[in-house]
Amino acid sequence: MEIALFQPDIAGNVGTTLRTAACFGAPAHIIEPCGFPFSDGALKRAGMDYSVRANVRRHADWAGFYQWSVDAQRRLVLLTTAGATPLPAFTFEPDDILLLGAESSGVPSYVHDAVAARVAIPMQAGFRSLNVAVAAGIALAEALRQTKGFPA
Repeated sequence: MEIALFQPDIAGNVGTTLRTAACFGAPAHIIEPCGFPFSDGALKRAGMDYSVRANVRRHADWAGFYQWSVDAQRRLVLLTTAGATPLPAFTFEPDDILLLGAESSGVPSYVHDAVAARVAIPMQAGFRSLNVAVAAGIALAEALRQTKGFPA
């Protein structure tokens, strides 16, 4: 199971997501450009003291990341408020990549069109969305539970 962040806006959310990924042994992808200068210093300021233990791969843009995912034969599962399948009803596979959009804008339609599945985390009525780092943690935990992928 892996996590990918599409053009993230907020260094703190990236740091939190990378820490979560590191703790659960999930490789992470950053699809640039970011809304902040992406560097080890930015991550340390965001509280990402696990940066040396996180398995992070940077991609210059969506096209490069998408081509990498096709070549690696990986299924892209987009977490979105416009998702067609509620998280508890979705069946994850061990090699899935959980894709999350930018905090301010989500992902554009061409990303929606390119993914294999769109999943929404159910929430109480009247709420727009969860914090992206919280959503990543919820989705990763459910995906690892289903695929028996939690660390021993």
